[in-house]
Amino acid sequence: MTGIVSYGSYIPLYRIDRTNIYMAMGWLNPASMLPGEKAAASYDEDSVTMAVNAGIDCLTGFKRESITGLYFATTTPPFLERQNSGIISTALDLSSAVRTEDFTNSIKSGTSALISAYDSIEAGTSDNILVCSSDCRLGKPGGYLEEMYGDSAASLLIGKKDEIAEIKGNFSISYDFVDHWRAKKDKYNRNWEDRWIRDEGYGKFITELIFGLLRKYDLKPDDFSKVCYPCMYERAHTSIGTKMGFGLEQIQGPLFTDIGNIGTPYPLLILISALEEAKPGDRILLASYGNGGDAVYFEVTDDIDNIKSRRKGVKKMVESKQMIDTYEKYAVFKDLLEIDKGGRGEEAFTSLSTLWRERKAVLGLVGSKCKQCGTPQFPPQKVCVKCGAVDKTEEYRFSDKKGTIFTYTGDNLTFTPNPPAIYGFVDFNDGGRYMFDFTDCELDSLKVGMPVEMSFRRKYADENRGIYGYFWKAVPIRE
Repeated sequence: MTGIVSYGSYIPLYRIDRTNIYMAMGWLNPASMLPGEKAAASYDEDSVTMAVNAGIDCLTGFKRESITGLYFATTTPPFLERQNSGIISTALDLSSAVRTEDFTNSIKSGTSALISAYDSIEAGTSDNILVCSSDCRLGKPGGYLEEMYGDSAASLLIGKKDEIAEIKGNFSISYDFVDHWRAKKDKYNRNWEDRWIRDEGYGKFITELIFGLLRKYDLKPDDFSKVCYPCMYERAHTSIGTKMGFGLEQIQGPLFTDIGNIGTPYPLLILISALEEAKPGDRILLASYGNGGDAVYFEVTDDIDNIKSRRKGVKKMVESKQMIDTYEKYAVFKDLLEIDKGGRGEEAFTSLSTLWRERKAVLGLVGSKCKQCGTPQFPPQKVCVKCGAVDKTEEYRFSDKKGTIFTYTGDNLTFTPNPPAIYGFVDFNDGGRYMFDFTDCELDSLKVGMPVEMSFRRKYADENRGIYGYFWKAVPIRE
């Protein structure tokens, strides 16, 4: 049977308490205050970088060359005419003989990509497909959506071998129901009235989806251990499930007060949180929302226990966080404020031909390893730095390798939206040394010998030419 072979999640380290947003902008909209906090992507993150990091978590323990497809679902792609899934595939060091597709324009596109992957594998056109979903949506400052929207990513590997949860069926509906929207010219999302969205949108569509799937496969609510669906209204989230006949213990938590309404990966991340608690034989029902929605139901297999310990996990990533203490810092991270970057903050011209020639090194962090003495090295070398052997190297991927800090420094002259700029050398555990920027950390928290891992990040934004440059940064391993 076709099903989920592995899962991965990525929740940014940074969170902002909604009270801080309200204290800064609530005077514009006094009724907007929401409880809890939301996940906030750092200044060097976007939907592509978060999808890569979720993909790395998902592919832990799997051979990258075995992946035959990659689908990327988002409503906030960095590029409108450059395949974003192609960037992700290169960063993950997948084979060039891989099918890549972008799914977009609706927050149900995450489950649409999941069902499309299932259909392709069932048809025999693909062996396995990695589905990555991520979003970084913006609401206007002072508006309700600014407090509501959070940033995160989820990833599922779909295949026919060693599934942890078999896909048993699906059901979809489609309506041109306009509740949230963003036109081509817009930077921020817009929304219609909340009661309309809650009652006519979530309340009716999720109910229609779930009842439609139950009728299609002759099932009832008691047949499921968990039901997973998104809803940005906490009271409505519970009442939708109970009105359909699900008990409170069956309804998977919506994560809204922890990370916010995260868009396309929202239902998938809720599903992953259910899989982290699942037992063999459990049935899980998943429903998405957005211009209609999709419903999928799964049956958990005995292999579920073999994979949990190898994943970072939604619960761990929710608990591992650093608070952004001021709204102003959040606004700079989100490019809501135009700040003085100074001469050192100007972006250099990007040579796309050079990027093409060195794409595996730049996007995939692929170096070389000497066949004669076994020394890994980055950037890739024709002449071994240790034994001097010439043209006796093979490709070696550093992006999934861990290391320790050899040296580091804080630079208050180099421009960064989060000063000081921190960079230094990393010694990889299996050999190799290179200089990286450090991110998701404070200068005083670092020390020589601290364990770090690689994280795909936005290196710079050349807004004048519409180019975003990506590379890898070192981050302290989150505990």
